Amino acid sequence: MDDDAQPLLLADIFDVLLAEPSPVRFTAYDGSATGPADAAITIALNTPRAAAYMATAPGSLGMARAYVTGDVQVTGVHPGNPYALLAAMDQLKWRRPDVRTALRIARSLGMKRLVPPPPPPQEALPDWRRALEGLRHSKHRDAEAIHHHYDVSNAFYELLLGDSMTYTCACYPHEDATLEEAQDNKYDLVARKLGLKPGMRLLDVGCGWGGMVRHAAKHYGVKALGVTLSAEQAEWAQQEIKRQGLEDLAEVRFSDYRDVVEGDFDAVSSIGLTEHIGVGNYPSYFEFIGSKLRPGARLLNHSITRPDNIHQPRVKGGFIDRYIFPDGELTGAGGLIVALQNSGLEMRHEESLREHYARTCYAWCENLVANWDAAVAEVGEATAKIWGLYLAGSSLGFDKRQIELHQVLAVKPDERGRSGMPLRPDWGV
Repeated sequence: MDDDAQPLLLADIFDVLLAEPSPVRFTAYDGSATGPADAAITIALNTPRAAAYMATAPGSLGMARAYVTGDVQVTGVHPGNPYALLAAMDQLKWRRPDVRTALRIARSLGMKRLVPPPPPPQEALPDWRRALEGLRHSKHRDAEAIHHHYDVSNAFYELLLGDSMTYTCACYPHEDATLEEAQDNKYDLVARKLGLKPGMRLLDVGCGWGGMVRHAAKHYGVKALGVTLSAEQAEWAQQEIKRQGLEDLAEVRFSDYRDVVEGDFDAVSSIGLTEHIGVGNYPSYFEFIGSKLRPGARLLNHSITRPDNIHQPRVKGGFIDRYIFPDGELTGAGGLIVALQNSGLEMRHEESLREHYARTCYAWCENLVANWDAAVAEVGEATAKIWGLYLAGSSLGFDKRQIELHQVLAVKPDERGRSGMPLRPDWGV
């Protein structure tokens, strides 16, 4: 009998698709296995649905679906921090099968495995279905995207983020700094870059749970307004403002930043917002921010970026788009600065905090591991696993410079071009 006519077992298919030996052990429900018997990590395909997920959505999406549903089980790593799994998978070298091999794989899997199973309920709608709900980055669709990601559960975020309730890149002042120290240091760095002083007015767009708002009010005597599209964030933040006795200076509002009517702010902070607004909307975004600043006022924009500025279409249908940031979109720091400058703002300082974000995401994973049982009780095992996968993958992505984090400081010059900036940076490190 022709070898090509014989069906392949799942482990055989795995071997056929690999260009080099796997560092992980792979086992399957059909009794087949491959990879080192003493490997630290084992990936087990436990059900035919696992094979169907991976065959019909090759790459991160199919694997995530099978992992989230429990059809794939992994031993050797904690689900709250599967960094070692993702780092090992990142070492795999895949090869594209020729037509003859691809047909043999399809015959081996059978027609049932080539029909996509229903995705897990935690998955966002595909892009074409979202389009029926409105234009991408319209106010309604942005609100839905934010709801999908941020309105998970404030109690869950408390377990994940720690006391600061800060879901943006920290800035570690030294190697041994804790996450809480690093988050406080980040807020203070932003405050110093903005030149905050008592009596100033700050607008924080995309303010999350109000960490920057509270820091500016408490430590700098600034009257701070934060806006967020998450109702749960706004409610939590207002309660914390009241608990700390900051009502006279701090406010967090459930609102789209485009609906802020106040103006003549002395400073604007945007920490983790531009990832959500769409690259095509950068010009109108920076124009809006500029309209809210008085002459001589500063903007600090803190956001994730790509490592290059080559125009690329938005990645649709992957794990991040379907489970984490529906409609999320990135460009390079250069593209962001170009849009900022074209709006009339003057770029004064830029720095990368890429390594800091790798460390931040890893610290969140460790929080998830430490609070795993409580997190699962709060949001369910599937959602907790999604977050472990996402944050570990993000930590690896920042480590490998697949993504970056940049802070850009800008100023709105007056009609004569005067910035009011010091001759040299005065905000320290």
